[in-house]
Amino acid sequence: MLVLFETPAGFALFKVLDEGKLSKVEDLLKEFSSADSARKVVKLKAFSKFENTSEALEAATKLIDSTPSKGLRKFLRAHCDGESLAVADSKLGNAIKDKLKIECVHNNAVMELMRGLRSQLTELISGLATQDLAPMSLGLSHSLSRYKLKFSPDKVDTMIIQAIGLLDDLDKELNTYAMRVREWYGWHFPELAKIVQDNILYAKAVKLMGSRDNAAKLDFSEVDFGFQFGC
Repeated sequence: MLVLFETPAGFALFKVLDEGKLSKVEDLLKEFSSADSARKVVKLKAFSKFENTSEALEAATKLIDSTPSKGLRKFLRAHCDGESLAVADSKLGNAIKDKLKIECVHNNAVMELMRGLRSQLTELISGLATQDLAPMSLGLSHSLSRYKLKFSPDKVDTMIIQAIGLLDDLDKELNTYAMRVREWYGWHFPELAKIVQDNILYAKAVKLMGSRDNAAKLDFSEVDFGFQFGC
């Protein structure tokens, strides 16, 4: 069995030397307590280093969608003939199986194996130092963030159109409610509709007054009528 492990620097394929250890999931992580013990479980078979940030970004965006990139497909074709492949993402495994006819495995043992590999990664891959891996990871994260937040005029246009449509809907709703207030309160105090023509001020006056009988003794100064009175 081979194990596919993705790093910010490239793709790694590890050969599982003792598959019997995978049956003891609870003890598997202990096998990676040191670099020497880890080398008894897995051995690096191949490593495909990204040539530049663009290639790393393409591979990362494909992995987010659980799809193998062109470079990954080429890498797997070259090294996975007749071997089953352990993967961290079951959906990616299904895509690899469909496209490359490689049998993929994803289970609890595989996830523990991935954790172990991650803990001893720089010891198992020669030429990959911890101090190099951190800036690679940070740079790829920034590139991926910029890609996902990339400006799209089409999306902006859609947002503006939706916002205008929402404002129109709100305006219609407010007018509908205002007409209902005028209609219902008009049965009680029909003259008020001629006195106050602005819908907002009309609603404020109704709220303050309640019954028309209170109109004569109320102070309407808190309702800023301005020049909204009708003739």
